Amino acid sequence: MPKTNAATLDAFIASKNKIDAMLARLAAHSADHFGYSPEDLNWGHVGTLDDYRGRLREITEMALREGEHHN
Repeated sequence: MPKTNAATLDAFIASKNKIDAMLARLAAHSADHFGYSPEDLNWGHVGTLDDYRGRLREITEMALREGEHHN
């Protein structure tokens, strides 16, 4: 493999590993109800999760070339 491709692959894998770590942390935080106690939930928490969901949907559509990001 040419040196440039090896460096590119290394950088790609490093970025992928950082994304994987963020996704794992987010999944764990979700499993813990995003740190909210079910007894203390209010509509503000719902709004916060809707904001998270919208941002994740945008990233998902970009990564999977779906929705408005599909060419």
